Amino acid sequence: MEALGLHILLELFGCDARALNDKKALEKIFVHTAKESNAVVLETAFHKFNPHGISGVVIIAESHFAVHTWPEYGYAAVDIFSCGEKMHYEKAVDLIKKAFSPTHMTMLALKRGVLFKEV
Repeated sequence: MEALGLHILLELFGCDARALNDKKALEKIFVHTAKESNAVVLETAFHKFNPHGISGVVIIAESHFAVHTWPEYGYAAVDIFSCGEKMHYEKAVDLIKKAFSPTHMTMLALKRGVLFKEV
């Protein structure tokens, strides 16, 4: 079974509320993480909600990194999706984990665009 890409879903709990509500810092973390994991950054879009919470996306040539934060719960939802074969997913997960220092994290990896070959 071949797939067009891999999609990593991270659930980060127990994160510092201030870190989850700092738009500039979040954008910097995600751009740095994308570059360090061998992705090609094309554009970014981050939005801070009132009174708190941020949604952001880093568009990469291979797909995207996305984050949605709930500072009031110390929670962040992160997506890493790439169709590139040179992406270092483990490095991306490690950098995000280091940046947020969650007390608990879950991860789900999904193959996207699974291609079945007829026999």
